[in-house]
Parts: sequence; C-alpha cells; structure tokens
Amino acid sequence: MTRTPLLPLDWGGNRVWIKAECLQQGGSFKLRGAMNRLLLLSDAERARGVVAFSSGNHAQGVAIAAKRLGIEATIVMPSDAPAVKRDATLAAGAKIVPYDRETESREEIGARIAREQDCALVPSFDDVDVIEGQGSAGVEIAEQLGEMPDTVLVPCGGGGLSAGIALALPEAEIVTVEPLGWDDMARSIVAGEPVPVVEPAPPTRCDALQTKRVSTLTLGALRDSGARGIAVTEGEIEAAMAFAMRQLRIVAEPGGSVALAALLAGKAGAVSDRTVIVVSGGNVDPSLYAEIVAGS
Repeated sequence: MTRTPLLPLDWGGNRVWIKAECLQQGGSFKLRGAMNRLLLLSDAERARGVVAFSSGNHAQGVAIAAKRLGIEATIVMPSDAPAVKRDATLAAGAKIVPYDRETESREEIGARIAREQDCALVPSFDDVDVIEGQGSAGVEIAEQLGEMPDTVLVPCGGGGLSAGIALALPEAEIVTVEPLGWDDMARSIVAGEPVPVVEPAPPTRCDALQTKRVSTLTLGALRDSGARGIAVTEGEIEAAMAFAMRQLRIVAEPGGSVALAALLAGKAGAVSDRTVIVVSGGNVDPSLYAEIVAGS
C-alpha cells in the first residue's frame, strides 16, 4: 500500500490540500478496501477465490490484492469499461466476465458466480471491511496534516471512500461530490434514505461514479456524520482534470476529479488551511485524457 502524498495548493488566500489517491497502487484508493477485505478471509475462503463487480478501479484493487495473496479473482465488468482499466485488471491476473450495464445487473451476476463457485463476494462499497479499509485514507490525512481537517471533499459513487473517511475523521465536515444527475448520495442524505438515480440518467464520463443506488450502510455513516453533498457538471470536471495536470502535475480521471471540480467552480463553500480535496483516481484512457486536457 502506498502512503499517498498530501499536496499543497494555494487557493482563495488559503493553502488547501490535495490528497492524491490517484498515485495509489492500481491508480486509485480502491486497493485500500480490497486488501483489507481479502486479508480478513480465512484460508479456506482464500482457496475458493473471490468475485467482485466494478467498472474498473475496484476491479484493479481486488485483482492486485488477490494476486499478492495468491487468490483467484473473477471480476464482473461492464463491456464499455475503459480499456486502460480492463487491461490493467487482466494484467493483474484476474478473470473478467463482461456485462451490459444498461440491460444487466452486475450485482445479480456477481451473486450468481459467488453461489456457483462457492467463493467470497467482495463488494465495492457495501461492506464494513471495505469501508474500513478505505478509511485508512482519512487516517493518513490527519497524520499528514498534523491535526483534524475542517472539511474533506470526497468523490462519491457508492460512498465507500466518503463513509470510511467520515468514520476516520469524526470531527471533520465531509462533503460528497458527484456528477450532476448522478448525485443520488446528496439527495439520499437529504431524504434520510437511499434515493436512486433518476432515469434516464444523463451521460457522464465519470464511469467510476455510475452507481445508481447507494447502500444504507454508506448512507448511514455519512448521515450520522452530518455530511452534505454537492454536484458538478461535465464541463467543470473536465476543467479540473486539466487543472490537475497543469498545476498539480497529476493525472486525474473524470470520476477522481469531481471534488477538485467543486473547489474550482466555487461550489465547495468557505475553505481554510485545513480543507482537504481528495483526488480519488487517475485511471483514464490516454486518448480521452488528451482530448479533455487539450480542450480545456
């Protein structure tokens, strides 16, 4: 596991901090939760293998953790997943089962494989051990900052990372950030119960954040922490990706850029020297990345 850097950024008369999880092994924070979950498996469970479903980042996290622990891994991935994520998952030794995200349920496919192969299912966010592992990013933030942050802006799909950070940093304000139209966590926090994405969902390049319904587990942790949620547009996300490259010298994928987009677009609210922005992933197809950066 890599202890990812906390990068300084002068912004609005303050020095805010960028938690660069895009520099984590596997290109995103997902290895944290996957490794924690797999380390807790019994020897018998490890021998039977694991199955997970993911558009790519959790897939790589599980594949890398499984390879290091000598466990066979099967990953259910959408057929339109970015090639860079699919190829990296295969390179880590995992088997991929493709599905159509518009007509098939990855949860049902994963559950069926787990039953048929008698193997452990490793959820991407709806799991206590996965959430606990993701929370290690929050522990690092407090250690690197030397104190409790005031506010942490976190990209949010299913909410595993934001829930883990909320539990690790109970005195900080947690702000979940999602693509506009996919901001089901923000609406769920207000409603007090899971509210699904309204169909038809708008197109987004944030493949990592296309979770159509959050879990009661992640929602409960965020609601209890007093978290709030905001949404950003595709244009704001693309501007953040270009900013990350030019000003921070890091590669951020669309889904990993949303919290930074909220800051740059003035949607984050008041910031301080104890504001932290999480850039959660950097796995993006080179051609798409070049197109976005050149056009922003």
